[in-house]
Amino acid sequence: MSNPNIAPFVKWAGGKRQLLPQIKARMPEKYNNYYEPFVGGGAVTFELLPANALINDINKALINAYKQICNASEAFLKAVKKLDAEMWEDGKKYYYSLREHYNDKLEKAEYDVELAALFVFMNKHCFNGLYRVNGKGLFNVPYNNSRRTSVDEKSIMDISKYLQDVTITDGDFEDACAAASKCDFIFIDSPYAPLNPTSFESYTKEGFDIESHKRLAKFYDELTARGCYCMLTNHNTELINELYGNKGYKMDVVSVKRMINSDASNRVGEEVIICNY
Repeated sequence: MSNPNIAPFVKWAGGKRQLLPQIKARMPEKYNNYYEPFVGGGAVTFELLPANALINDINKALINAYKQICNASEAFLKAVKKLDAEMWEDGKKYYYSLREHYNDKLEKAEYDVELAALFVFMNKHCFNGLYRVNGKGLFNVPYNNSRRTSVDEKSIMDISKYLQDVTITDGDFEDACAAASKCDFIFIDSPYAPLNPTSFESYTKEGFDIESHKRLAKFYDELTARGCYCMLTNHNTELINELYGNKGYKMDVVSVKRMINSDASNRVGEEVIICNY
């Protein structure tokens, strides 16, 4: 099943669009249910369009956008179009006024259609399409000087139609995959292991630290013991090799371009694709 109109509606750090051929080439031939506990922009889910799917992310604002597009697509489109149409002559001033409003709604936990529209507008008009929050969990990425349209209406409607049959959750990765069993497929694209102390990793105020990576590796072993098919992608770092090496897993190193990096010379690197089958 495929639909060329369905593609990520936001840009997301660590998105897997460029790795899709390598990921698809390593998919199990058959599987039962599909789980993606770190869905992010959804590049893999939207490419595969699996039946019996569960997608999850701990970023509540992101998952709210998925839910609103699923359940209230027309209201979502109307809200986004309104934001685009009302763009002031001073785009920078307009962006920062909306960012302040967005953060105010975040602080009040107002996860509604308006927040989803603001979330997507921010993503399309912020620097490098980066989602980053401060210690208080507030979005703090600057304006990118763009006045582009925020969404493709046909794509949003097709995404909405597909999501009708998808389970969408916003919690911890272990909770998201609690029901995974033998012959289910779990695609795991967790936040990147840090390449250095200044590496960007603040997708949510909770972060995803080294202890989280260790817990994920232990859970990967548990899913393997259940008989699940698991594929995990991450930076090809010493930490990742320590956590997953010498366990009999298949580990393939692939070259990638880093799309979100302020220094263009650092926009190349290596990732590893780890499969337990």
